[in-house]
Amino acid sequence: MSDDIPAPVSSERPDAPFHTTGTDHITVWGSNEADTIAFYRDLLGMPLVLRQPNLDDPSQTHLFFDTGDGRILTFFVSDDRPSARGQRAGTGAVHHLCFSVDPEEYEEIMTALSEAGKGYNVFDRGVFHSIYTQDNNGLVIELSSDKYEIPDDRKGEVLATTQRIREEDGADFAQDRHMEAALEELDIPVHKYDLPDADAGVGV
Repeated sequence: MSDDIPAPVSSERPDAPFHTTGTDHITVWGSNEADTIAFYRDLLGMPLVLRQPNLDDPSQTHLFFDTGDGRILTFFVSDDRPSARGQRAGTGAVHHLCFSVDPEEYEEIMTALSEAGKGYNVFDRGVFHSIYTQDNNGLVIELSSDKYEIPDDRKGEVLATTQRIREEDGADFAQDRHMEAALEELDIPVHKYDLPDADAGVGV
């Protein structure tokens, strides 16, 4: 494809040698076990479902957390590694991890973060609503809720339709009116969650 022509946005599967069937797990270089469990299990509420040696380096421990829908987040940890303040940006680095949360628990989530001494920001990102905080290593963690009730198996279709409507509207980013129009076009009931007002700002 020419560099001058952007790749098309579509929910249709591309012509490729094979297709993935979903996200199985993501693995992160972690610090130590205690700090990692304190954040991901005790604050974010992810069950610790497996602990075993890192099979590529048995001097490290491999922790497996269930993120809430059976998808797994894992960490390589070692007790000789302290938690850190931040991440180094660069090509191939992880910018942030995003986890889904129940929109009806938004206020409780913000309260829990405050009580745990974790700063956070809240943004309306157009097609979803997000709380941003940081884990014990300074990795940006996004806690995101859809703004509208969307069946999981139709999310890609809704987003691709929203994209087309946004482009036709000449808007810089997807907004409520584009999402609502997409849902109506796809015969999906428009049910908007009651989420707090927030800036469509930048930054975390």
